Amino acid sequence: MVLTVDAQDLIKLGIAAVFGLIIGLEREIRNKPLGLKTSLVICLASCLLTIVSIESANKYAVAGLHVMDPMRLAAQVVSGIGFLGAGAILRKHNDVIIGLTTAALIWGAAGLGIAVGAGFIIEAFFGLLLIMVSVVVLPYFIKKMGPRPLLMKDLRVRLVVNHEANLTEIIKAIIAKGYKMKSVHIKELNQELQELNFIVFIDRKYASEVYDELKSMAYIEIAEVETL
Repeated sequence: MVLTVDAQDLIKLGIAAVFGLIIGLEREIRNKPLGLKTSLVICLASCLLTIVSIESANKYAVAGLHVMDPMRLAAQVVSGIGFLGAGAILRKHNDVIIGLTTAALIWGAAGLGIAVGAGFIIEAFFGLLLIMVSVVVLPYFIKKMGPRPLLMKDLRVRLVVNHEANLTEIIKAIIAKGYKMKSVHIKELNQELQELNFIVFIDRKYASEVYDELKSMAYIEIAEVETL
């Protein structure tokens, strides 16, 4: 049996590896779950499976007898990569969902590998370029020059309040400081203390500033602030 190697296939694998490294590097810099090795393997394996799928259809298909779909394996990659993406999505104790961007990039890395493996290298390159602009460049400009609603950050606040306080007046005082509140939850801890939980929206403020402002209010015994 004579083994033949198509130089174009090797070039495709090399390009897929580079694309996977670029996506993995962006996640690695941000200390996200999707690292260099994972992204490289996803993109490279997707490319390899696409090449195998196309070449197998060309090699083993028999006209009128044995018809093969050249993108059959690639289609399975698209659906099968979902379990990796699901593993990157986490729900924190404060009901905040994280990892969605990482999961999307896992799917994107597989898509780039499939595109390169199918021979759409130019399209894959521009796809990679647009992905990197979306996750690296665009958030920077939105943060600097975007509309105010996109600049707002959410903070979860927990206040332990002395029972002598009027909670309605405290809520009014917090709103008077310019904070927009939502998801207000009140409960009694004991005969002396009550708890006030809520989420506030802030713009160009540090969580520590919010903590200092709320902790200094009358009747506030304990203040906790958490960035969502």
